[in-house]
Amino acid sequence: MAEIMLTSGNNFEGYDIVEYLGFVNGQIALSSNFFKDLSSNLADLNTQESTAFTNKLVNSSENAIENLIKAAEEKGANALIGVGLNYTNFSAGSVGTVASGTAVVIKKKSPLHKSITSRLYVSNYYNMLMPRPVEITFVGEDHVVKISPVFYNYNQDEIMAVRCDIELINFYGEKLLLQGMDFVFEKGNVTKLKSDYVECKLPAKDIPLIKDVKIYVRKYVTEKGVFVPDVEPIDINMSRKHLESLKHKYGKDAVEKYTSDGTTWICNCGYINAAGDEECAICGRKEAELTVNAGFDYEKMLEKMKDQPNVTGMKDILIDYIKKGVIDSKYRMELLEIMESGIQYEKTRGDMRETVLDKVIKVFED
Repeated sequence: MAEIMLTSGNNFEGYDIVEYLGFVNGQIALSSNFFKDLSSNLADLNTQESTAFTNKLVNSSENAIENLIKAAEEKGANALIGVGLNYTNFSAGSVGTVASGTAVVIKKKSPLHKSITSRLYVSNYYNMLMPRPVEITFVGEDHVVKISPVFYNYNQDEIMAVRCDIELINFYGEKLLLQGMDFVFEKGNVTKLKSDYVECKLPAKDIPLIKDVKIYVRKYVTEKGVFVPDVEPIDINMSRKHLESLKHKYGKDAVEKYTSDGTTWICNCGYINAAGDEECAICGRKEAELTVNAGFDYEKMLEKMKDQPNVTGMKDILIDYIKKGVIDSKYRMELLEIMESGIQYEKTRGDMRETVLDKVIKVFED
């Protein structure tokens, strides 16, 4: 058995007590005349005799502790707490040393690992039949950061691997490029592809600072061979909160609101279809369903609100749209309440325009 640890206290720093095995003791008897001789000759002891008596006491203490350890080992302990030494009278006038303590089982505490997790939507997209990265998750623990992206596979090919360059942008506008990141997928994982986590050269402390992610697919592999995209991805031009709301309502691959000019229509996936095409050539969404769900085109109203100096001006814009009858009645009261609340808070907290705009977006997108 490993060496038993002892303490006169109640615990060991860096260890947890996982089991208490009970009180144990170890004892060693001294000669019945030992203390009698010591007390009677104490005044006349020379240095040599004093050392001899001291050594006897030390040896008896050590022997008692050895017996204590053996008793603890027999119980299956690997440590003793509350260890103490005492001298006591035994029968027939003999004197001895008694070591006592509580036998325990201890376990070294596991080191604390601070884990950081972040999930972000990808802010660019490929408008063609190929794996489309839509989301990426970062997990950082100690000095290791791992990432795992999610891809939409519109073409329903058996994707075996994807090689990407990943551009990270932090809140300071600084960029970090992770080049040649390879992600492998399980067989049969066709519609939505999620790879195992892959280590990357990113400090864990930087994860909370990342505000934007762009992914550039350099190669991907199917059973038909290796493919290299011959186009660059398109940047998504909307705020992070707007993008989150859009994806929450229309799916993680959504990058645009449905619009139509009579000759073409833009799908939620961003693909431009010809008028008369009943469903999107990329994602398969049906135009009839998108038309029903399109609702009020609030983005033009938001653009006008952004130009106002305060929430009062924003409310005036809203009133104009309400008077035109283009805003559904189920939204009107909620929007007016948002404006009134923003006006009141603006009196004490200052500029509330961004907060109000975010709430207006949620009314239409959630």
